[in-house]
Amino acid sequence: MFWILIVEGVHLPLWRRMAKCFLRNLLLWEVIGAQVLSKVGDSVLLLAEHPPGFQVREVIWRSLWPSEELLAMFFRGSLETLYHSRFLGRAQLHSNLSLELGPLQSTDSGNFSVLMVDTGGQTWTQTLQLKVYDAVPRPTVQVFIAVAGDDQPLKTCQVFLSCWAPNISDITYSWRREGTMGFGVESHSLFTDGQVLSVSLGLGDKDVAYSCIVSNPVSWDLATVTPWESCHHEAAPGNASYKDVLLVVVPISLLLFLVGLFFAWHCGLCSGSSCSTSRKAAELRMSFCLRFGVKIQEKLQRRKIMERRGAEAF
Repeated sequence: MFWILIVEGVHLPLWRRMAKCFLRNLLLWEVIGAQVLSKVGDSVLLLAEHPPGFQVREVIWRSLWPSEELLAMFFRGSLETLYHSRFLGRAQLHSNLSLELGPLQSTDSGNFSVLMVDTGGQTWTQTLQLKVYDAVPRPTVQVFIAVAGDDQPLKTCQVFLSCWAPNISDITYSWRREGTMGFGVESHSLFTDGQVLSVSLGLGDKDVAYSCIVSNPVSWDLATVTPWESCHHEAAPGNASYKDVLLVVVPISLLLFLVGLFFAWHCGLCSGSSCSTSRKAAELRMSFCLRFGVKIQEKLQRRKIMERRGAEAF
């Protein structure tokens, strides 16, 4: 007595159906491999791994994504890689049946599979994911000096260090204070996903350097600055800080703009000889305003000299 399985009118013994399913599972094995990381310009080796005792007879390497292409094949003892794919001329099949690709391009990321057949007809499939990154370039660090407030302690300098690198995928920023045992900085001093670092410097930090480290999973680079050098750069002889420029240029520019606007409006209302008289009066007013602006500039210059002397004494 045995069980009968009825499928669409076909009578099959249950043990025979189960035997077919078992045989199919026995002959087909698929392994999802790990992710392989590399960078543009390098070469990468995709390893063909199989179970112990697996006697390889045939091997087929394929690209699955973004497009399905045949890359290389091992058949009857010969290696073949001259297939018209995007890796033509950049693929090499080694004697251990591993596939080498390179030099890599940024568009080479994708999924790859290797199908191996042994002498008994059993198959083994392995899938690998390749991720290609651009090499990280050297970052740029800018130093910004915060304007001293009433609550800021004397003989200190509050700076913001801004780090930037070109737009590259999966990039991370980190900071390191050079010359110390630790390799990082306090997290509450970081802003904009680690691109900006806030630091308060004192007299003992004149020679302290900070490094911005830019990295992705396959490469990294850094740039180092000594922020104290920029703290009193505005006090150097012959150099004007952006604060001085704003304090002088903005008021005078606004004053001249208002005088010119008033002069144009006044002349539009007059005509004939009366306009000439009014124009002369307006010119006198403009001359007075210019002298007044020069006095403002002289006061600001004297203020700047006093600040410079105080900074030199500091």
